[in-house]
Amino acid sequence: MPATSPAHHQRRRRRTNRLLATAAGVLTAGALAAAALPGSASADDSRGSKDTSRGYHGRYQDVQLLSFNDLHGNLQPPSGSSGRVTELQPDGTTKTVDAGGVEYLATHLREARKGNRYSITAAGGDMVGASPLISGLFHDEPTIEALNKLDLDVTSVGNHEFDEGAAELGRLQNGGCHPVDGCYTDEEFEGADFPYLAANVLDEKTEKPLLKPYWVWKQKGVKVGFIGVTLEGTPDIVSAEGVKGLSFKDEVETINKYAKVLQRQGVKSIVALIHEGGFPASSSYNYDCDSPGAGDGISGPIADIAENVTPQVDALVTGHTHAAYACTIPDPSGKPRTVTSAASFGRLYTDTTLTYDRWTGDIARTAVKSANHVVTRDVPKAPDMTRLIDRWNTLAAPIGNRPIGYIAGDIVKDGTESPLGDLIADAQLAYGRTLDAETDLALMNPGGIRASLTHAAGGSEGDGVVTFAEGFTVQPFANTVNLQDFTGAQLIQVLKEQVSGGNEAAPKILQISSGLTYTLDLTKTGADRVVTDSIKLNGSAIDQAATYRVATNSFLAGGGDGFPTLGQGTNDLVGEDDLTALERYLTANSSATSPLAPPAADRITIVR
Repeated sequence: MPATSPAHHQRRRRRTNRLLATAAGVLTAGALAAAALPGSASADDSRGSKDTSRGYHGRYQDVQLLSFNDLHGNLQPPSGSSGRVTELQPDGTTKTVDAGGVEYLATHLREARKGNRYSITAAGGDMVGASPLISGLFHDEPTIEALNKLDLDVTSVGNHEFDEGAAELGRLQNGGCHPVDGCYTDEEFEGADFPYLAANVLDEKTEKPLLKPYWVWKQKGVKVGFIGVTLEGTPDIVSAEGVKGLSFKDEVETINKYAKVLQRQGVKSIVALIHEGGFPASSSYNYDCDSPGAGDGISGPIADIAENVTPQVDALVTGHTHAAYACTIPDPSGKPRTVTSAASFGRLYTDTTLTYDRWTGDIARTAVKSANHVVTRDVPKAPDMTRLIDRWNTLAAPIGNRPIGYIAGDIVKDGTESPLGDLIADAQLAYGRTLDAETDLALMNPGGIRASLTHAAGGSEGDGVVTFAEGFTVQPFANTVNLQDFTGAQLIQVLKEQVSGGNEAAPKILQISSGLTYTLDLTKTGADRVVTDSIKLNGSAIDQAATYRVATNSFLAGGGDGFPTLGQGTNDLVGEDDLTALERYLTANSSATSPLAPPAADRITIVR
């Protein structure tokens, strides 16, 4: 399989030439190499090498790896808490810092690359999908265009790359107009300049990877291989139509397989791009999880993956959990290996130094250093990104600026039960009753709520005004509202599936419509955390033999997010998309003189 495309090589040569032109006055490569020798090495270890300023190479060469993950089409700075990061201060206190926006990300990355002739930029998946209106309205073409301008070299796929199916992912890679909506500008969409890697995503007919499984970066004798995978559980969190005809294989087995392939090709320095992640002991992006007393460092799926991926892989760039960490986890041989994640939405980037040994072709792992950096907004905006945003915003404005409702304060998505979760469930219940007056309740998955509604104006609309663009950012998936019949016993089982089965370790607490109440006892374990006798609808206990009409989105109606019982409903009725339901509810229940107050989020009683 070819390692890279001719077009990609041409783009990289152009970028390298630009970097070379600005490299005057920096440290010579020889000085950099000497400074980067592993702890047991010294300048004498570069025996026979000569001053690199005269065109010769020393034994050790620093390779800069810049990485980020889970951009989700956030070209503009995210609003509210989604646009901030927590920073640990020297005295142990924390503060929040405004962060994100590709105008600033471009500036930070370009500044970081200065003086680094050996620089690679990689990503850990979910570059697109669940995107704000400026990108999502145009099937994420604006984000691919922005990533091309960022000089992204390579990324793994993530689960959200499959939101619109394999064919649409192929179009994002290769270009062409959208098969339904056509071209949005006078020029045909060119696709990604960088390769998407999907080593563990197989076409069920051919049993071959859907896209390239690996890619090799080369520069003046230095070779670094990249293997890209997404989480094996992608089918559980993407609509069935999005992953139709595909199978998703074990992450560790796949990475180990292709590490051997790369080794046979003479590529001994390998980085795995893994769209799966973990949870650090602290929410601060600069928390030192390798320091004494830091606890377990990272927990969650990535810890098990990292402990089992072959030692031939030198670093893991991860994502999916939207957490921030730059830690080490021992590989199967017990040797520390860097594992990083740069939160989400372009708020951070990770700068990792890989010390390449030209004699062995491998990374001197004792010299690997990594740190996360904030994409602060106190730097100049990149003019090319500003032009890109302005161009697409102009196209989106007639749709996005339309008011759809009014709110009296922030309606946030955070918490076990959130005010925004209650609002969306109520909106789907109200919409369901326009289709069938007998609809009893609505359930909403928390992962389908992508942003909070903020009272402060995001543009010229005024405080308290909810625009269509803001609603789209909250619910960008275009899921339909579906009505199904369930027995009371099935409804109870659904609520228990929030905290059992595939959701036991990481509960997914459904947001519930007005009238449904129950107790969640977090002092218990498994399904027992949902107290059966406490489940009531409009004050009456659930009758296990009765039939209830339930509104959900189409993702849940297919059994998604670890709720198989929701895939067993009967008497299906499919309505319009969930954003339409939210818009109609806001329009009917709010006005400029009578804005909607945030719901109390008091339907679930939580015992801790």
